[in-house]
Amino acid sequence: MPQENSINLSIIIPVYNEELYIEKLFADILKYFNKKDIEIIFVNDGSNDRSKELLQNLSNNTNYTLNLNVINFQKNTGKGNAVRKGLSVSNGEYILLQDADLELDVKDSKEIYEIIKNDNQIKCIFGSRYLSGKLKKHNYFINQLIGKFNTFLFNILFGQSLTDIHCGLKILHREVYNKINLSINDFGLEIDIASQIIKQNFYIYEVGVSYFSRSVKAGKKITWVDGFKSYYYLFKVRFIDNDIPTQISIIVSTIYMTYVGSYFGMGLGNTIFMIIFFVIGLIIGLNTKIISSLIIFLFIYAGSLFGNGQGKVISVLFFFILGIYFIRKFKKIDKKKMGLISNLI
Repeated sequence: MPQENSINLSIIIPVYNEELYIEKLFADILKYFNKKDIEIIFVNDGSNDRSKELLQNLSNNTNYTLNLNVINFQKNTGKGNAVRKGLSVSNGEYILLQDADLELDVKDSKEIYEIIKNDNQIKCIFGSRYLSGKLKKHNYFINQLIGKFNTFLFNILFGQSLTDIHCGLKILHREVYNKINLSINDFGLEIDIASQIIKQNFYIYEVGVSYFSRSVKAGKKITWVDGFKSYYYLFKVRFIDNDIPTQISIIVSTIYMTYVGSYFGMGLGNTIFMIIFFVIGLIIGLNTKIISSLIIFLFIYAGSLFGNGQGKVISVLFFFILGIYFIRKFKKIDKKKMGLISNLI
């Protein structure tokens, strides 16, 4: 629980083999955040270089005003797990996530903190390496391309217009943290955070930040394997990590929409249409609950009872559209009058 009027900002920094950067990072932190209402939480995720020793030296030195907490893991558990541990012991009203590798400028961290602190309407800000005219250095074209493509997919799946979901610089109000439940242990953390924030109906603001990409030789750890895993995480957070009514709705809607697709084309064309309508079913399932899905299915079934050949196709499509229209109208009914059934619609 946060200490009332004591800690205003918690900065969580996961560390794994960052001996080259820790001292410079801490010097930058002192430059911008050396205040008694700020706590820095370093989580040493099983480093096998001098990171633990350097962090201990910082902890032993009391020549600063901020609060410093160092947590050490014996084994490497992944960035996501390290951040979750830091979050669990944080006390600040605001929580800032900062990488230890100096690819992101601490000056930008200070900027987004000032923005969110001075606007009560903003609960969440993500840094973006692709906004503004700030100084940038990108070493790997493929990494940049995959990052933008993943963000594009995320926007499609969640109906957003973000520019950089993989940026490690983020700040949240504690109200946001209290409503999310992170579960991914590795670099999929960024996808996990973004998806849960959106599912809890918080708006994500973005601010352009500087970026200085380092090489593998200089200690960059994310690999092509993490790139492939990100697609699994995108699928997981969108289609698996949902409440039970939504999961049932997804199953039902994909079945009946695949059924609708079966009325179109022949041979390979029929298969393509079934795949397209399967995807449409996924989208419907994500945006409706079980009762709504069943009502749409009943409309489609009713449409299949009319006409033959092309006439039946038109009838099915017409009743499908009619079902969607009916549900949209139905959802406008006051939920208080509908009671518990409103959670299934």
